[in-house]
Amino acid sequence: MSTIQEVAAAIEAGQSKTIGDIVQSALDAGVPALEILNAGMIDAMSVVGEKFSKEEIFIPEMLVAARAMKRGVEVLKPLLGDADAANLGKVVVGTVAGDLHDIGKNLVAMMIESAGFEVNDLGVDVSIDDFIKAVEGDDKVNVVALSALLTTTMPAMRDTVAALNASSARGRFKILIGGAPITADFCKEIGADAFAPDAAAAAQAAKGLV
Repeated sequence: MSTIQEVAAAIEAGQSKTIGDIVQSALDAGVPALEILNAGMIDAMSVVGEKFSKEEIFIPEMLVAARAMKRGVEVLKPLLGDADAANLGKVVVGTVAGDLHDIGKNLVAMMIESAGFEVNDLGVDVSIDDFIKAVEGDDKVNVVALSALLTTTMPAMRDTVAALNASSARGRFKILIGGAPITADFCKEIGADAFAPDAAAAAQAAKGLV
C-alpha cells in the first residue's frame, strides 16, 4: 500500500488518533502536501460521502471520518500556505432564522470543508441581515448553504433566499438549500440554485456550483 493509500484508508476508517502520524510519514517520504490533501484526503471523503448516500455507512461513521480529515489537515496547513490550490472557494453555512437545529448543519459544514472549501459557519437562527453581511463583506464567498429543519421555518428560508437574490453580490455566489422538509421543487419555487437531500450530497452540490 502506498503512503497516499494509507492516508486515504485512515481517513475512511476515521483514525483520528493516528492520522497525524500517517500524514507526517507521507510527508517524510517526499509526497507533496497538496497531493496528500487532494489524492489522499479529499478523495477519501468523497468515497465516504458516496457510501453514506448508498446507506452503506451512517452519520457516526461520517463524523469520525470528517474528524480524522480535520486532524490530518492540521498537519498539512503550515505547508499549504494561503495560496492553497485545493481551496475551491468559501461557503457560508447557516440554519435560517427561527430554527435552532444544528446537527445536520454541522455535518454539512464538515463535509463541505472536507471537500476542499473554506467554511464560514454562522450557526443557527441566523438572520437575513447576517447572511447578507457574510456574503457582501467577503468577496471569497461563492456558495451560501441554508438549512431549515422545520416546516415552520421554510418561510424564513424563502425570505432569506429572496434577500440573497436581491443582493448586490448575487453574481458571484450560488445558493444551496437543504433540510428535512426541503425539496427540489421548493428549491426551484424560491429561486435557489441547488438542493441537497443530505450532507454528502451537499458537498457534491457545492463542488458542482463553483
